[in-house]
Amino acid sequence: MDEQPESATEPLNPGRPLDRRAELSEFLRTRRARLKPQDVGLPDFGRHRRVPGLRREELAQLAGVSVAYYTRLEQGNGRNVSAEVLDAIARALRLTDAESAHLTHLAKPKQHKKKQSAPTQHVRVALRQLIDTIDSVPAYVSGRRCDILVWNRMAAAVFGDWSELPPEERNWARMVFLRPEYRDLFVDWDQKASDIVSYLRMDAGCHPDDPRLAALVGELSLKSEEFRRLWAIHDVKEKNHGVKRLRHPLVGDLTLYFEGFRLADDSEQSLITYHAEPGSPSADALRLLASWGTDATRAGATADRPGLTP
Repeated sequence: MDEQPESATEPLNPGRPLDRRAELSEFLRTRRARLKPQDVGLPDFGRHRRVPGLRREELAQLAGVSVAYYTRLEQGNGRNVSAEVLDAIARALRLTDAESAHLTHLAKPKQHKKKQSAPTQHVRVALRQLIDTIDSVPAYVSGRRCDILVWNRMAAAVFGDWSELPPEERNWARMVFLRPEYRDLFVDWDQKASDIVSYLRMDAGCHPDDPRLAALVGELSLKSEEFRRLWAIHDVKEKNHGVKRLRHPLVGDLTLYFEGFRLADDSEQSLITYHAEPGSPSADALRLLASWGTDATRAGATADRPGLTP
C-alpha cells in the first residue's frame, strides 16, 4: 500500500532556530520523491502512486536496511545512525557530494560551543591586502549566510558599490531576493536565486541553531514568495565554479567564469573570483570597467537602465 502524502515544511518564524529533525525528514523525503523506480533499476508495475518517487520500502531495499529503520530516520530520528548506513542511503538516493555532506550534518550534527552566536566574521588583514592588489579581476570573500565580507574595486564596478549598503544588507540572499536591480543584473536570475538558496540550505545543515541565519530565512520567507518556493525544495550546493551572465548597465552583456576557493584556515569563508575568456568582448568590457573603477557603478545609477547602486 502506498504511504500517505506528506505535508511540506512549515514556514519559518523569523528568529526561530531551524528544527534539525524536521530538516532531516524533509530532506530525505524530497530526495526520495525525485527518484522513479526505473531510475534505480526497480520494476515499475504501473500502479497509481499516491506520492511521487520511490516508496520508503523501495528505498530501504536499495539501501539494505529495514523499512522500520529507514522510516524512523525519515521521521527525523537520526540518533545513533552509523556512517555506513548514511553512506548506503546516500548511494541509494544518488546524492551528490554536497547532498551527502548535508545528510551527515543533519543526521549526526557536531557539537558547537556557542559558535552559532559568534559575532560578525572577520577577514585576515593579509587576505584583505591581497584582494586589494587584484585590480583586474572582480574578487570578494563570502562568509556564512552568504554574507559579503570584503571585496575589491573591480567587484564594486561589476556588482555595485557594497560600501554604500549597511553591513547587514551586504548579503547575497537579501540582494538577490529583495533588491530589484539584481534581477536586471543577472541574466539567469532564476539560477542565481536557486544557487543562493542552496548555499543557505547547506549552511543551515551545518549550523541549525544559528539565530542570525534563522532570522534571515524567516525574513526572506515572509517577503519573497520565490524564496519560500525554493526553500521548500531542500536543494543544497557548495560554492565551487561556474559561469554567470550579467547585463551591466554601462558595458552591456558580460559572460564571466567564477571560481570559489574555500580558505584553508577558515572553512566558513570562501574567496570568489570572476574572469572573462581572454580576447572576448567580456574581457574588453572588464578592462573598460577597470579603468573606471567604482565610478562606473555610480555612473550606472544615473543611466537610463537601472543602476547597481542603492
